Amino acid sequence: MNIRLIIDLLNREKQYNLSPEYYFKVDIWRDWWRGFHKPFHEFRELAGDKMTTRKLFTLKMAKKVCEDWAAILLNEKTEIAIDDRASSEFLQGKDGTGGVFGENDFWQLGNALVEKGFYSGTGAFIVKLDGMKLQGQSVVKSPEAKLRIDYLTAHNIVPLTIRHGRITEAAFASEVLERGKKFIYLETHELTEKGYRITNRYFKADDGILSEQSLPPGILPEVNTGSDIPLFAIFSPNIVNTFPNTNGLGMSIYAHAIDNLMGVDLAFNNFCRDFRLGGKKVFYSEALVRTDPDGNKITPDDVMQQLFSVVGELPLREDGKNSLMTEYNPDLRVQANTDGLQSQLDYLSFKVGFGTKHYQFNAGQIVTATQYTGDKQELIQNASKHYIVIEKALKQLVKAILWAGKEILGQPVNPNAEVTVNFEDSYIIDKESERLRDLQEIRDGLMQKWEYRVKWKGEDEETAKKMVAQEPSDDELMGFRGGA
Repeated sequence: MNIRLIIDLLNREKQYNLSPEYYFKVDIWRDWWRGFHKPFHEFRELAGDKMTTRKLFTLKMAKKVCEDWAAILLNEKTEIAIDDRASSEFLQGKDGTGGVFGENDFWQLGNALVEKGFYSGTGAFIVKLDGMKLQGQSVVKSPEAKLRIDYLTAHNIVPLTIRHGRITEAAFASEVLERGKKFIYLETHELTEKGYRITNRYFKADDGILSEQSLPPGILPEVNTGSDIPLFAIFSPNIVNTFPNTNGLGMSIYAHAIDNLMGVDLAFNNFCRDFRLGGKKVFYSEALVRTDPDGNKITPDDVMQQLFSVVGELPLREDGKNSLMTEYNPDLRVQANTDGLQSQLDYLSFKVGFGTKHYQFNAGQIVTATQYTGDKQELIQNASKHYIVIEKALKQLVKAILWAGKEILGQPVNPNAEVTVNFEDSYIIDKESERLRDLQEIRDGLMQKWEYRVKWKGEDEETAKKMVAQEPSDDELMGFRGGA
């Protein structure tokens, strides 16, 4: 979808002064995520007397980087806990697989959005209201209405107002495919004195021209929510954006590692080309070529031509006589290429926040838990930093869903319920070592027993303190052991 068409429309109709410049950078980041950036991966080479277009072999590491960050930050073990049972069941069902999240494939598509948000620099969860009804100018509560979640990247987001570093108003353009025809659904969220006003429009896109269409059934042209709770949640990688004219959008996790992505692909391309060009060759003299009855030379078939090549005269042998056949066995330089590729991967891993040892191809080595934790320190620190923005977005999304559930669907939920996001970080942290360290801190007086129970047994503070109070004291234990 060409977001520039939407920007032109908004500038023309509402006299905005939005710039499309930053989206050209997002286009480049998307190329690398897809694994092919034409200015780099395609080149022309002289083959004989003709120029031939060739493509670099690519390891497609930009996508792998984003996949790995998404797997760490939002995975199947991430837990969203709400202290109100009705709200929790409305969000994710009684068993954690239903509710609004289940109907919208949240855990699968949410993980995909984190991946795409880390390549494009920005991701957005949008709560959509389908099947609503109006009574006068007010929205009527309707249990038949549905809450939908859209998952959009920077290519679909146009920030309108940024206050204190936070996007408070935005336009979201999502592409819809109906029976092979492309449409653009444009949703604008603007904050008024009476709360958010959401306007919905529908366009058909043909050859760069937008023609407005009637809205699909169940979608109102305008909704005044009467609330300052936004029905969207936006996140970006938690790194400072160094580019100008960002329009409030974030920066790709590998925005400053493009040179390193190039280095990886150059090393990988060299590796592959050495194998491609390094096959054994047997050169034989033209004197050995036979001819058919018509005088045509008989040459090897296509497969044999890879091995045999006809030349005029071969170098003289040691005895001074002409050689009719000679072999050529090139060096594949496997170890040198492997070392070069590994070095480039180390540089890339360091630049995207994983530390230098995240991508290692050294099978057979035994790594102790202590070594593993030490090597992962940089990854742990950067993951903790990114957790902040993901947690904030998830909490905002849950709040928006609960508000819509109460105000639009009439569900007995609490938009102000306490929401806790528990990330599963055992992928990067040695939990057993951490637990033993916490036990040592209890013995040293640096951690309270109830804090340990809250952290490791999942109890709330009140329950944990009550359980600690019921435990026998150390003196009682010693007396019991002595009496035994």
